Amino acid sequence: MISIVSCAARKHMVKTDSVATTTAIAVPVKPINNVETKLAPIRAQQVSFNTFSGKAKTNLDINGNSNDCTLNIRISNNKKIWVSITALLGIEVARAQITPDSIMVINRLQGTYLKKPFNFIYNYANKQVNYAMLQALLVGNAIPSLLNDSTVYEEVNNNINLSGNLQDIMYKLILGNDFKVTQTSLANDKQGQSLQIKYDSFTASAGQKMPSQINIASTANNNKVHVNMHYIRVDFNQPQDYPFSIPNDYTPQN
Repeated sequence: MISIVSCAARKHMVKTDSVATTTAIAVPVKPINNVETKLAPIRAQQVSFNTFSGKAKTNLDINGNSNDCTLNIRISNNKKIWVSITALLGIEVARAQITPDSIMVINRLQGTYLKKPFNFIYNYANKQVNYAMLQALLVGNAIPSLLNDSTVYEEVNNNINLSGNLQDIMYKLILGNDFKVTQTSLANDKQGQSLQIKYDSFTASAGQKMPSQINIASTANNNKVHVNMHYIRVDFNQPQDYPFSIPNDYTPQN
C-alpha cells in the first residue's frame, strides 16, 4: 500500500511538472474567555494572607437559641481555622479547630468534646460547603469555586452580579465597583437548603480591605443558624499559635 501511494505521488508530480511548495497550516487560536478576563480584577482584589487573626463581637442564634459572645479567630491559610468563643467577663466557653478534613470542638461548659470529619458541618450548612468556603466567608472573600468561566457576569446599577449553578446549587454574588463582595447567596430548593451572607462596613488593615460586619443566615436539615459578626480588630501575617488540647477528664460528645 505504501508503494502504491508513493508511485501515485511520483506520477502526479511528473505529469503536472510543478514545483513543490510548502503550505502553512493554520493553527486554531484558543478564543479569549471574556468572563475569565472580567473575573481577573475580582480575583486580584481578594484578601490575600498567610495568617489572619480577628476579634469579633457576635450574636449567635441556633434554632432560636440566641447568645452574645466574642469570637477570637485565627486562620492559617488553607490549613486550619481556630476559634475561641468567650462569653461575659472573657470566660472561654468553647474552642474549635477546623481543617479541610476535620472538625474538633471543646465544650468547656459541659466538659465534653467533639471529633468529627468535616462533613459533620452538613447538619448545619449546604453539602457544597467546604473548607475554602468557610475561610473565604470569614475574611469577606468571594467563594473561590463561584469564580468560574461558566458564571454569568452582569453589570447592574454600578454593581457586578455573578450568578450560576454549581452542583445543583443556585448562586449569586453581588460586588461593588471596587470588586469587593457585598452579598453571597446559595440555595438548593429541592433540599431546602440556603446560605445568605452580607458584608458591610469595609475597613483597611495592612493594605487589605475587608468587611468589619458579616451577617450569615443558614438553613439546612431543619436547622437554622444566624450569625452576626462585627470585627473590632483584625491582623494579617503575624506570628501566632493554635493551641488545642482536650482535657483528660472530658467525655466525647455524640
